Amino acid sequence: MPTFALRRFAALLVLVFAGVALAAHAQPAATPPGVTRTASVEGVTEYRLANGLTVLLMPDATKPTTTVNVTYLVGSRHENYGETGMAHLLEHLVFKGTPSIANVFQELGRRGMRFNGTTFFDRTNYFETFTANDESLDWALRMEAERMTGSTFSKADLDTEMTVVRNEFEMGENNPIQVLWKRLQALAFDWHNYGNVTIGARSDVENVDIGRLRAFYTLYYQPDNAVLIVAGKFDPSRALALVAKYFGAIPKPARTLPRLYTAEPVQDGERAVTVRRVGSQKLVGLLYRTLPGAHPDAVALDALAEILTVAPSGRMYRALVETKKAVGVEGETLSLHDNGVLMFFAQVAITDPVEPARDAMLASIDEIAKQPITSEEVERVRAKALKGYDELFNDPEKLGVSLSEAIATGDWRLMYLSRDRWRSLKPDDVQRVAATYLKPANRIVGAFVPDANPDRAPETPVVDIAAMIAGYKGDESVAAGEAFEATPQNLDARTERFTLPGGLKVALLPKKTRGATVRFSLRLHQGDEKSLFGTRPVGSLMGGMLSRGTTSRNRQQFEDELDKLRARLSLSATEQATTAAGETVRENLPALLRLAAEALRTPAFPADEFERLQRQMATSLEATRTEPNAIVQRALSRHDNPYPKGDVRYAATLDEELAQLAAVNVDAVRAFHQRFVGASHGEIAIVGDFDPREMRALVEQLFGGWKSPSPYTRVRDPYRATPPAEMRFETPDKPNAIILGMTEVQLRDLDPDYPALAVADRALGGSPDARLALRLREKQGTSYDVGSFLQPGQIEDKGQLGFYAIFPANALPSVRAAFSEELARALKDGFTAQEVDAARRALLEERMRARAQDNVVASALVQQSFLSRTFAESARIDAAIASVDPAAANAALRKYLDAKRVAWAFAGDFAKK
Repeated sequence: MPTFALRRFAALLVLVFAGVALAAHAQPAATPPGVTRTASVEGVTEYRLANGLTVLLMPDATKPTTTVNVTYLVGSRHENYGETGMAHLLEHLVFKGTPSIANVFQELGRRGMRFNGTTFFDRTNYFETFTANDESLDWALRMEAERMTGSTFSKADLDTEMTVVRNEFEMGENNPIQVLWKRLQALAFDWHNYGNVTIGARSDVENVDIGRLRAFYTLYYQPDNAVLIVAGKFDPSRALALVAKYFGAIPKPARTLPRLYTAEPVQDGERAVTVRRVGSQKLVGLLYRTLPGAHPDAVALDALAEILTVAPSGRMYRALVETKKAVGVEGETLSLHDNGVLMFFAQVAITDPVEPARDAMLASIDEIAKQPITSEEVERVRAKALKGYDELFNDPEKLGVSLSEAIATGDWRLMYLSRDRWRSLKPDDVQRVAATYLKPANRIVGAFVPDANPDRAPETPVVDIAAMIAGYKGDESVAAGEAFEATPQNLDARTERFTLPGGLKVALLPKKTRGATVRFSLRLHQGDEKSLFGTRPVGSLMGGMLSRGTTSRNRQQFEDELDKLRARLSLSATEQATTAAGETVRENLPALLRLAAEALRTPAFPADEFERLQRQMATSLEATRTEPNAIVQRALSRHDNPYPKGDVRYAATLDEELAQLAAVNVDAVRAFHQRFVGASHGEIAIVGDFDPREMRALVEQLFGGWKSPSPYTRVRDPYRATPPAEMRFETPDKPNAIILGMTEVQLRDLDPDYPALAVADRALGGSPDARLALRLREKQGTSYDVGSFLQPGQIEDKGQLGFYAIFPANALPSVRAAFSEELARALKDGFTAQEVDAARRALLEERMRARAQDNVVASALVQQSFLSRTFAESARIDAAIASVDPAAANAALRKYLDAKRVAWAFAGDFAKK
């Protein structure tokens, strides 16, 4: 795929963190005094407190976690002159403390909760997800109520956090597509604050006044400007009682929120911008200003973006990618409270001119008037959209994130209305919005042209949201699953394991799930050290081709079948293994497995698709040439690599990798598949709502007789002590720098020392309240992202211990010194009992939370089959982690970490003054 990955571009625009959950078939909670039940749609029930707070309860007993999410109706749209970035900066500061909690950020980390916050144009939200229990729910609600009006951030907090946010700003400045989008957005809005993206202006972030920031907080962080969501496993009546206790005690504010009245005038001519910076990729972008996200036509605009860009049938995709004018195109809509935008982007090969791609993009839009939108096109994107809604409503945490966006647009029920509008969408609707908004005079590209009779876009329509949602009921709530506690003992007790006569190892874990969802994971091992010599990158190219057509279906037919099945299917490969992972609902699982088998066993390897994939991979690789993160990772993978060129363990230079890629043809990929891929050595796991007897027979039918053409022997990669190194790379015009340190440790996950070293790593840099984060983020305010990681071996006694941070390039001396000093302090003084206790609890919470995710369990079962393990080993590791004390953690760190034997690499624009 193209490196800029615009299919999820809207998610990239949200600055920092996200989360939430869902509800199903729950009885309404008993309402305490002062609480009124107002509405209920598909298992989501709304309540209102006397002080104006809106509360949504979404109980769901199918997962052992609870999420608390607070959405404030304030974002960058509400900022004044000199205050750009204030809403986002405030998001950071309310993690500092409350009257009873000295540091919210650290306390969340100590409790092992998964948490974060996000800010966008119209809203700010905060969430925390934790293993369901009354104590954690009580604490989370009390904490959110306290920081709603009583956050204690100070000028000293602002001074340190400002530099963290500035580091985040610089991270965005490293991203070419975010830079281009920022320029397009600014040209689209002359007066409205949507012209200022959420991160704000650097000068405003650096100079914002603490008094203005406190006034902004006091004005908008109030109960009548917020929506509280509690989702997941909890008792609704108890939760509502706690909400009344903590939030109900906050007085209704006497102030009146300011009326925002700036309306953006209709654009009166084409506009253009060119960004010239150091980089390794070329981009073309178009942006059209549209209408509020609550408007009924917003769904038609979403459909239009997909129809034009979806691969391989999209009109713009065919006009650019198939003609080699670009390596990828994407479309995206931003549905906002006021004017939204419709954007198109194309990535052009670094050696190609951008003008042909730009002209082809414009021509494909102009052609809509001559070649109207068809029913087939609408049905194709409708299937994708409705599949997305199904997945959303079956995933509690994802639903909560989307509800925050709907709340910001005008009301949480708008999300359900949007789904209903997708169902009734007609080709004429899409054709109409294309004619209305895709006008040259409404386009951000081109030049001003005098015109006596300009064909201008219409005025922004007024949307009566109250009338629109009055009496809305929605569909029946999604069917609930069983309340399954994902303990190692329960997972093992429920799992059926066996080996097919042909050699494939199978693990089946049936359980009732919300929406009858089911997931599978498959891995096929292939080749050996000798037979795989010289094959890179043929294996990865083969993996990329598996979903691009089979002998029975072309690429579009394959994609259409996935949408028809409401399924996701990921197919990939390296030289040593071929993998597949899928997700669907119970009734469609047999068809999805057959489709996966079809792709794995009978790929067509069409030459035109291979050429596109090869160009996309080359362009993606070339884009890493000036990216600091990619540079340091490649440098450390090559550092002291002992293997010869051609060995699958050899780490190539970028130029070597590009040359290898260019040398491969489609015949080599086809031959690799015929020579290596089969099911004699592999594992498959299925987790979720399915009939185990039916699946046992089907798996044997699809894969039991599929023999591997060549022998398989695992390629060994034994432990080697890491030689120390200091590698420095200049990346001009990249203000955000990165440091990465790595050292190999002789350790397996089943070794007695692993639990203690894992706890030590967590205390050192593995969580928000760890030493490295407290030093570089909280104290110095230098790094937005900093930490450490431990990856033990599982077969070989080869593990890795690493350290990383992003930071302003001019701060390299202080960052390098901070790492040296903190490693030395940890080795000399060790960790306190309080630090070890917090790390131990957070690590266990993370492991428990991971086992509650069906996709994680499916992957774990595959790996267990390969290693001849069960969840009993996980339970033993849990027990060992629970017993780690400071003496054990400190001894493990001193045994495995030699600060003098770390290989360090850092990249950034260090030469710039």
